[in-house]
Amino acid sequence: MDYHLCPSILSADFNRLGQQIQTLEEEGVKWLHIDVMDGDFVPSISFGMPVIRSIRKESKMFFDVHLMVSAPERYIQDFVDCGADSITVHAEACEDLERAIELIRDAGVKVGVSIKPATPVNDISHLLDDVDMVLVMTVQPGFGGQKYLNECTEKIEELRELIDREHADVDIQVDGGINDETMETVMKAGANLLVAGSYVFNGDLASNVKHITKRMQHIKEEIE
Repeated sequence: MDYHLCPSILSADFNRLGQQIQTLEEEGVKWLHIDVMDGDFVPSISFGMPVIRSIRKESKMFFDVHLMVSAPERYIQDFVDCGADSITVHAEACEDLERAIELIRDAGVKVGVSIKPATPVNDISHLLDDVDMVLVMTVQPGFGGQKYLNECTEKIEELRELIDREHADVDIQVDGGINDETMETVMKAGANLLVAGSYVFNGDLASNVKHITKRMQHIKEEIE
């Protein structure tokens, strides 16, 4: 199983965004998590296609685009056109989730489905053959810097057990409240893709990435 740190640019310094993305690449980070929020599905508004198109020109990282928007089907092709390598939609935001998944697949990028903390794994368990990743939100979506919700650990474990039982080729991503302590919790529960914002960007970026990747490697060795 491949493990990746997925820094969320929601916590980046947008005055130095290009420079910070370059630092991430220099430190060996492969994934970039891009939260798109519309002020409707979640209260906050973040950024959209122009930002992604701009940074795509300068980066070879895997652009992991997380659409926290209502009716995301409307925008899938637009986000692919501006540089997304994967698109994650919320199960709760789609009128026809199966159709949204089909549209993402047809657009030629990886497919992700996200569930909020209150949404049971059972709501998306029938879709494991159709997706590449399930994102378990471990905070309420829409705001950075929240505390990890401990009740989500059981959901990660349930999802990992289901994926392993069905021999599905599906990654588990977690987003929310990741730090030194919760990183170990979610990885041992079964997550392999860790979204982190303030944990990565607050303070010295390069030093933070070195510390986090070293710790992830240590936990991975313990698991294996």
